[in-house]
Amino acid sequence: MRAFKTIFTIILTAALAISCSSDDKDNTPKFDTENPLAAYYTATGFSTVSNFINSGDYEFGLAFTPTVKGKIKAITLKLPAANPSVRITIWDYTAKTVLRSETLNVATADVEVKKEISELALDKDKKYLITMNSNDWYKKSKADNSNVTYPIVAGNITFNEYRWISGTAQTFPTNVSSNYNAGDLSFDFQQTE
Repeated sequence: MRAFKTIFTIILTAALAISCSSDDKDNTPKFDTENPLAAYYTATGFSTVSNFINSGDYEFGLAFTPTVKGKIKAITLKLPAANPSVRITIWDYTAKTVLRSETLNVATADVEVKKEISELALDKDKKYLITMNSNDWYKKSKADNSNVTYPIVAGNITFNEYRWISGTAQTFPTNVSSNYNAGDLSFDFQQTE
């Protein structure tokens, strides 16, 4: 009987050890995907919208800094007119070099398009810029056209400024404006650690 109890105790202990160790295999935290554009518009108070269609070609977008290490998983875009080939560029802000260039097809006006991309890793506290080249956009501003004060915090993304330059070339924008944003261009971001 004593041998039976000893064997039973050993088997029970082994079973519990295996059970507990299998529970500990995946303690990796899971992070939600976020798109910071709505929080940006709320924080800026940019609620007045004007549609610009065939209004001259510009390269324009938002400079931003992730507050955590993460990745861009998709690009989102909505325009007031259809455009089959909108060039989107993600820049290294400091080096002013292109990290990624994608083309989005906006088939229908006023309908958001989402393009899944191969993941682009972003470093915490590093400055980036996302731009589009288009002659169509929504101009969003405050009702009184007053400036906002940057930076604007939107979840794990801090927006540093809005930049623009005239033309169709893939050129790093040199002009800065604080009283509006031309969009709607954004991205899906997911924290990785």
